[in-house]
Amino acid sequence: MRRARTADVAQIRALVEPLIRQRILTPKEQVNYYEFLQEYQLVVDVLPDGSERVVGCAALHVLWDDLAEARTVATDPTYRRRGIGRALIEQLIADARAIGVTRLFCLTFETRFFGSLGFAEISGTPVSPDVYVELLRSHDEGTAEFLDLARVKPNTLGNTRMLKHL
Repeated sequence: MRRARTADVAQIRALVEPLIRQRILTPKEQVNYYEFLQEYQLVVDVLPDGSERVVGCAALHVLWDDLAEARTVATDPTYRRRGIGRALIEQLIADARAIGVTRLFCLTFETRFFGSLGFAEISGTPVSPDVYVELLRSHDEGTAEFLDLARVKPNTLGNTRMLKHL
């Protein structure tokens, strides 16, 4: 496991593209991967020739002083059931704690997986009215999904909003 590098963007996009086509993950423009590259943790497989293949990714996106989102969580289908997703989320949890985040949000179809890591379903918006007003100013789709705004309902159809207290 390591932090993402600019040279990894093409492989990250290739890894998440099938999940975007299946409407499991929300599409992003290529520029967004570069803009938020520092948020990504990767699991790579080192091939016999020394090159690396990205086989898992996850990003930690801070929403507020005590709140972050685990987003763009993906594992290569041929590497599933090896603990890669769990390792990535555990790393995001450690990273979140290290920077002072006390709650981690996710929007997911994988409720059993995230539940096994201590996430619980939420309803409403678990922030104060003051913070809610501030979060409304964000242009980030993930923040809108956290707030459960009507404009992002087509993106979230079938997903479950979950939260973990760290």
